[in-house]
Amino acid sequence: MATIHLDLGARSYPIYIDSGLFERTDLFAKHIRGQRVCIVTNTVVAPLYLDKIKKKLTQFSLDEVILPDGEAEKSLANFERIMSHLLSNEHGRDTTLIALGGGVIGDITGFAAACYQRGIDFIQVPTTVLSQVDSSVGGKTAVNHPLGKNMIGAFYQPKAVIIDINSLSTLPVREFNAGMAEVIKYGILGDKSFFTWLENNIAAIKSNDKQTLSLMIEKCCQCKADIVASDETEAGVRALLNLGHTFGHAIEAEQGYGNWLHGEAVATGMVLAAKLAVAMNLLEVSELCRIESLINAFDLPLIAPDSMSLDDFVRHIRRDKKNIGGKLRFIIPTGIGQSEIRDDVTIEMLQQIL
Repeated sequence: MATIHLDLGARSYPIYIDSGLFERTDLFAKHIRGQRVCIVTNTVVAPLYLDKIKKKLTQFSLDEVILPDGEAEKSLANFERIMSHLLSNEHGRDTTLIALGGGVIGDITGFAAACYQRGIDFIQVPTTVLSQVDSSVGGKTAVNHPLGKNMIGAFYQPKAVIIDINSLSTLPVREFNAGMAEVIKYGILGDKSFFTWLENNIAAIKSNDKQTLSLMIEKCCQCKADIVASDETEAGVRALLNLGHTFGHAIEAEQGYGNWLHGEAVATGMVLAAKLAVAMNLLEVSELCRIESLINAFDLPLIAPDSMSLDDFVRHIRRDKKNIGGKLRFIIPTGIGQSEIRDDVTIEMLQQIL
């Protein structure tokens, strides 16, 4: 079992990565301080894994909230549903929430934990590529609003992240590929050797080779843990983790949450960011081609929706959380393995690449 330690002082926690961790009662139990546990999951994950985990935690008083599946369900209405369940079942401040599912479940459960009685414990148990390599680590919790993605939330760290890579065997191919966008992101923004490793291991990744997947997830989690440890609340370097997300969130919000998967929108967003870098003479065309080729290898989209105009993008980008003082800020790759934050992107440049 690989164990990564995310160092945040009193808020530090471990990230466990291996096959068969759903069987490890001890891993769960050591991070549950009271007798009450509420598992939050969805209608897709529950039939697969809910009973398996409940059978391992019989020493606790258990109940669950099962939400509908999909990005559109990361809403204030479902946040209230979790709150109502906790209140009506008389959960106290010693309750531990378990987020069993992908990024949507992790984000909304973490936000509920941050808010219920001003903060209770929660454990992340991510079951998708995207949530295992990215969203379960770092304490970003949120729900969506029709006017913007992740605009209502909090920085709130889990007590542990338990990653059982066996859960990826039940993941639909489209969901698996969408998660790979976040994996590729780590190579582009800060690790050229990892990007090359991904290029050389496409077949093994797509065939679900457990050793390859374990190494891949460990590398991503370590990268994110290092960045979060140095900038927990995204005051500086952590913003680099949003590579592709400025454009991607605009696509998701405009197209309707769930019509484009988050990873699909981020993949296109990374291509647009790379094209912007080329237009600014910050990135070689040959590197843009490598980025497009790796993204395309996982059947991810390279082109923004035809239905979206420049005005559509700008309207959403103006609401982006990275903007400061009214200036639009973008994460731009300046080479494979390096990136920077820029606030000198003009509307004319956006028009050129869109």
